[in-house]
Amino acid sequence: MTQNEALDILKTGANIFLTGEPGSGKTYTVNTYIGWLRAQSVEPSITASTGIAATHIGGYTIHSWCGIGIKTELTERDLDRIKTNRRVLGRIRNAKVLIIDEVSMLSANTLTMVEVVCRKLRQSPLPFGGLQVVLVGDFFQLPPIIPHRIDTDGQKMLEIESTNFSLFAFASPAWRALNLSICYLAEQHRQEDAEFLGVLSAIRHGEVSETHRSILKSRHAPHAPENTHTQLFSHNADVDRINAAKLAKLPSSHVAFTMKSSGPAKLTEHLAKGCLSPETLLLKTGARVMFTKNDPARAFVNGTIGTVTKFDATMGFPVIKTARGYEITAEPMDWTIEDNGRTLARISQIPLRLAWAITVHKSQGMSLDSAYMDLSDTFEYGQGYVAISRVRTLKGLSLAGINERTFETHPDIRGKDREFRAASENTASKFAAIPATELIAIQQHFIKACGGTTSRAPADERARHKRSHRPEKSKERRWQSTANLVREGRTIEETARLRGRTIDTILEHLENLRELGKMQAKDIAHLFWGKEKEVEEIYDAFRALGTERLKPVFRRLDGRISYETIRLARLLFDK
Repeated sequence: MTQNEALDILKTGANIFLTGEPGSGKTYTVNTYIGWLRAQSVEPSITASTGIAATHIGGYTIHSWCGIGIKTELTERDLDRIKTNRRVLGRIRNAKVLIIDEVSMLSANTLTMVEVVCRKLRQSPLPFGGLQVVLVGDFFQLPPIIPHRIDTDGQKMLEIESTNFSLFAFASPAWRALNLSICYLAEQHRQEDAEFLGVLSAIRHGEVSETHRSILKSRHAPHAPENTHTQLFSHNADVDRINAAKLAKLPSSHVAFTMKSSGPAKLTEHLAKGCLSPETLLLKTGARVMFTKNDPARAFVNGTIGTVTKFDATMGFPVIKTARGYEITAEPMDWTIEDNGRTLARISQIPLRLAWAITVHKSQGMSLDSAYMDLSDTFEYGQGYVAISRVRTLKGLSLAGINERTFETHPDIRGKDREFRAASENTASKFAAIPATELIAIQQHFIKACGGTTSRAPADERARHKRSHRPEKSKERRWQSTANLVREGRTIEETARLRGRTIDTILEHLENLRELGKMQAKDIAHLFWGKEKEVEEIYDAFRALGTERLKPVFRRLDGRISYETIRLARLLFDK
């Protein structure tokens, strides 16, 4: 299934399990869906199974969001306590869409508890109280950590069907109750090496041969290549030791950058704990660093490696030269917790960490040009697979050692993965049979049911009407504020968030400025990096139809490309 197919299905309001191999675009797809919801004035509840994953996507841990905390059992007393927490009660009752990222690291028992809390607090017999639930993850990656059961007060457990602490979330009755549509992304956006993809596929499916072992053994390197590779280890102690030693060897004085925060201490502590950038970041000229945030407009993503070449003379921020030759001034960025469109807490730090070494656990979700790793102490199912699949090519992989566990993924997962792939094909066939007009109607009905706005087609008329009148100066100034952010390299989603507007409004600003001749195609060209083929298709459709309207183009493209992308691309074209 393609990303666009998955997006169309997500927009119908169906309960979804979004999965796929590392590098298939799961994060990109769910972030695009979040942007689409916000454009329709629907604020999703964004959560993840771990603090690090939650920090990446600007949300809560699912444990915090639903009020269960670290509990492994849910009693009637616990449920009464959660009901009296006005914040938890409010966000669960007001929620429309619940997204849980990295679901592979969430236990079946925890998912069951979350479902019970949602159903009870929303006072609905439907699974999760009637929310659209979007589960995102890949069960071949790191499994859940199951704590020991602790019975502190002898409370009787709620009547929950599964109390055997089955390991994976798909074993939960809550998973079965959702009647999930499976969307298995089949495209590959990370690995570029066919031989390497063959090795990863063999590990994933438990079909590792001597040939595959030989290929990995050919990447043996007794020592880390100097200043060229990030080192991955299984344990934090190894990582801290290597980074501290490497930094100490550099001759220059260090420069310290301290994290800033605003909001309740409990929430900012949660953000800081999950942030890959440390609270106090010590850097020197020559330090090997890794970006910890995504900003494609400025040519870096979470995992981009580079070296500190200097500190800029104006603000003292580090200037990074990346492995691909870009020079980037690393300025502070924000990590936030948002709820119903409001920012509850914020931390700000330079989006960097020392990167001579990182743990395999913290590397999950990253894409690396090269890495040196010692997997001789691999101890978890999937740990070796996660580590090796971070790297784009076999040439970029160097191995100090491997053990047999390196080649192992959980035996219970392989059969389940075949089920997921087959179910995804059925999902794709089912939705492909729905006419485009009917699919749009389903999507609009879902947005209306969520209390949002469905103003896609009228946007053409509104924009055309506004362009026929000279705007007031105050409006033009507001539009210019939008233009300034976009020219800085901000995405549409970031601009909308920073300006406190919907994506729909930001697009209207750009359309009005383009009509006035105050916005050029070059100002928004960065928004289409990696989407050149889509832009070409959109251009051909507009030209063939001889129209500026969105709906005919959307239909001609069979709904494969979103209205937002078509509308934005229209700004690139001369009339």
